[in-house]
Amino acid sequence: MSAPAAGPRLSDRQRLAWLRLIRTPNVGPASFRELINRFGSAEAALEMLPELMISGGANRIVRIPSVAEAEAELDAARRAGARFVGIGEADYPPLLKTLDNPPPLLGVKGEGTVFRLPAVAIVGARNASLAGIKMARMLAADLGRDGYAIISGLARGIDTAAHKGSVSTGTVGVLAGGLDVPYPPENASLCDEIADRGGAIVSEMPFGWQPRAQDFPRRNRLVAGMALGLVVVEAAQRSGSLISARLANEMGRLVFAVPGSPLDPRAAGCNALLKDGVTLVTEAADVLGALAPLAGTRSLRTAPLAEEPDMSAMPPPGEGERADVLEALGPTPIGVDEIIRHTGMSAAQIAMVLLELDLAGRLERHAGGNVSLVA
Repeated sequence: MSAPAAGPRLSDRQRLAWLRLIRTPNVGPASFRELINRFGSAEAALEMLPELMISGGANRIVRIPSVAEAEAELDAARRAGARFVGIGEADYPPLLKTLDNPPPLLGVKGEGTVFRLPAVAIVGARNASLAGIKMARMLAADLGRDGYAIISGLARGIDTAAHKGSVSTGTVGVLAGGLDVPYPPENASLCDEIADRGGAIVSEMPFGWQPRAQDFPRRNRLVAGMALGLVVVEAAQRSGSLISARLANEMGRLVFAVPGSPLDPRAAGCNALLKDGVTLVTEAADVLGALAPLAGTRSLRTAPLAEEPDMSAMPPPGEGERADVLEALGPTPIGVDEIIRHTGMSAAQIAMVLLELDLAGRLERHAGGNVSLVA
């Protein structure tokens, strides 16, 4: 494993506090960002969590991971040859910073240099055809030779073929579970090979975390978010690969699809994407030509850790303000701007009430910055 690139670095104390904060139940990337914005540091935010949860109406105060538990996870990462990279650090994948709510800490095993390459995601069916596997491997190899890193999800079929085709030029595998829990298990040796040959394995989940069904869309978001474009090789009409394509489109990434036989259900999703206007791919040149204008920038838009509205000097919201926000919310997602207009409260006040509700487990965040009450 190479040394991390030069640049801003979290201190050991900060990294420990960040890990404790993001591992706390009900603290996700959005609430993590707002807590840092409000209190200035993860340590200060950890002290305030119980009070904020009570203010949000929590039925019980969730347990905050102890210092010893966070140190144990950091030790587990070191023993596995991995590390936790913070969003402001040089080895953090640059395009992930452009997401609405990027993971503040990312577990990484392997070489951080692979993140400095322009990247293409390749995804597809687990029960892929031999032709699909051959196509994925060929595309990955050709794109890799042209200087692109290949991003995929380490699943059987197309994902595995894409990683194997680019293992010598640089590939990144994204796990839905912990870094020490490769899924599927038979890809454990592939994970080691990727990390040993200049690529990287990444996950935002805790060490020891066994992947659940609901964790795979979260993984797909990282796969799409790390790349300039996403290629779907084979996909059924209802598949995780189409979720990845939708996420990539929402992020402003380019989406590509390889056409397939109308008689093969594994091609139905790709053919549907092509009908919707995504770029048709029969060779790597189709992807390279479309991505060439973007490959030198790798900066679609920035999302700094502390964003407006600034909550740092705002007094705690009163019960009347909390009641007004709760009245405006319901099970149907609604935009924060609509809540501001309806209540007449400031953006900072609204953000603080939403943060309290989020920490209490009463708020659900949706794409596009929309929010709703948990049903």
